[in-house]
Amino acid sequence: MKLHLLLVSLLLAIATTQAARKDRHVILISVDGLASYYFDDPKAHMPTIRSLAESGARAKRMKCSFPSVTWPNHTTLVTGVEPGTHGVIANNYFDRKTKKTVPFIPDPLFDKHEIVKVPTVYDVAHRAGLKTAGVIWPASRNAKHLDWQLPDVFDQKIFESASTPSLLKELRAKGIPIEKQMEWCKMGNAGKAQRDWMYTRIAEHIITTHKPNFLAIHLVTVDSFEHATGRNTPEAYWACNDSDNRVREIIEATKQAGIYENTAFVVAADHGFITYTNQIKPNVLLRQRGLLKSAGPRIVEQKAYAQVQGGAAMVYILDEANKQRIAKQLKNEFKKIPGMAAVIEPKDFDSVGQLTPEDDPRSPDLFLSAKDGYSFSGSAKGDDVVSAMSSPKGAHGYLTTHPLMYANFVVSGAGIKKGVVLDEVSNMDVAPTIAAVLGVKMKNTDGRVLREILAD
Repeated sequence: MKLHLLLVSLLLAIATTQAARKDRHVILISVDGLASYYFDDPKAHMPTIRSLAESGARAKRMKCSFPSVTWPNHTTLVTGVEPGTHGVIANNYFDRKTKKTVPFIPDPLFDKHEIVKVPTVYDVAHRAGLKTAGVIWPASRNAKHLDWQLPDVFDQKIFESASTPSLLKELRAKGIPIEKQMEWCKMGNAGKAQRDWMYTRIAEHIITTHKPNFLAIHLVTVDSFEHATGRNTPEAYWACNDSDNRVREIIEATKQAGIYENTAFVVAADHGFITYTNQIKPNVLLRQRGLLKSAGPRIVEQKAYAQVQGGAAMVYILDEANKQRIAKQLKNEFKKIPGMAAVIEPKDFDSVGQLTPEDDPRSPDLFLSAKDGYSFSGSAKGDDVVSAMSSPKGAHGYLTTHPLMYANFVVSGAGIKKGVVLDEVSNMDVAPTIAAVLGVKMKNTDGRVLREILAD
């Protein structure tokens, strides 16, 4: 009996390996912040991305995950499940024990296996014998199943220590200035275009030298300029064009490598963008209700605390003895704040893809989401819970049903039908669809394989 089971297991393993398309390549390009509304906007000059859509398939809208911020949504793109399931619940969270913010972004503390609780598409591909690579992909630090990688980390020492040693050696020999990572990250917008230029050079090298079956790359310029100026601004349009150029260069690299005809290109985004002119400061309200104390800019004592995520906020109640009473009080007060779109209780967390605090202590006691034109600030200073901005800014994080939060999704190339336009897909559909193109299968995803766009 044991021998029979062993033989069955071996045959299944062989079948899985044989199913993998070792002649097939998929390049997943995340253009951070590229909202779906840019696709039909003539001011957004994106000839490469539009050409991919014409020769392949696209969705008019791709629904992202809540909160609609970078780290959880990039993790959903490669796992096919909601943040509450994969474990990267937001860009950061508030630790109830230490009473400190714990950042996921930009991977300063955790390796991938410490925070991502489910298999990624690159895990599945690697186990099937395919070669994998990641360039600045969130929540992938020291991922065991990326053959070549540079993590999405700002700190230079961590960036280099968590990168593939042989790849670093190759990049240095080629004159790619990886030693500039931290310097350019610290420059803000002034360094974003340089960073995307460098990340593209790295991707080109990996493609032409190693020809991975799967490569994921994260481009950051669009997101940065939209944060600074809001959506649909001259700066945002410039960034859209710059990212389109990066996509074109990556495609050209596959031609140089001789794998273009066997490559599928997926150009996706993690979220859309909203312009705001007002800030909601939930910690000011908490301070006014005696639930938080501050000394100047510092918060020195908390019975409750709001961890902000742009257009969303996570409210933690630390007074266990009075939690239910405080939660009820805060729910009613938050609902009355101008610009508040939703106050979500734990009983409804499942509807936004999150776990309750009982199931995950990192989860808050309330989720908040702002309306169009508003964003959250973590500041506890001042007397005004809502204050006007001196100039417009851009944010995301909002409820994913907001039409401006829909993300871009275009796919073209090997294994993809031509001329398919879908009304709406979920970002949870991306990973299982990529897996299908590569001839492997992801189990237990919340998303589905988009069979209607597959040619084989």
